[in-house]
Amino acid sequence: MIDSKVISQAAEEAMQSAVVFLEDALSHIRAGKASVKLLDPIKIDYYGTVTPLSGVATLTTPDARTIQIQPWEKKMLADIERAIINSNIGLAPSNNGESIRLVIPPLTEERRKELTKQCKAEAENAKVSIRNARRDAIEKLKKQIKEGMSEDAEKDAEENVQKIHDKYLKKIDDLYAIKEKEIMTV
Repeated sequence: MIDSKVISQAAEEAMQSAVVFLEDALSHIRAGKASVKLLDPIKIDYYGTVTPLSGVATLTTPDARTIQIQPWEKKMLADIERAIINSNIGLAPSNNGESIRLVIPPLTEERRKELTKQCKAEAENAKVSIRNARRDAIEKLKKQIKEGMSEDAEKDAEENVQKIHDKYLKKIDDLYAIKEKEIMTV
């Protein structure tokens, strides 16, 4: 017989990983201000190895609307510029021979609404993951009744899993609300 605390902990770990995944997904969605996280999907061929952009250059945000890319080797400028153009981030690089600057244009109202919908979809996916973790935990608890756990202990454990579930759903709603506010702020 598995202890109900082990089942609850496993469910909580799964729910926590869903929240962490959501945080990461939301950080990659552009909110109208410069963030080096926007460049995370960009990879460069660096001496035969596919390397993230942050592995071949220094990425900085000198102001709220600009990302500056300072390659460690000048000969990488053209490769970095080409990778940015070929990526789907929708930014045009400006190469001055020393570094590359990306100017983040202000978002239109229509684009803000699209990004908000995208964030909502990511939040819903995280909620589904959390609900699946709760369902799996409750199924395991119900199986424990057959292995000798008392029904009262199973109900108490089920209530505990529900409380954990509610806590993580609130975290997701809070993350979504923060990101939505960030996107919709002009």
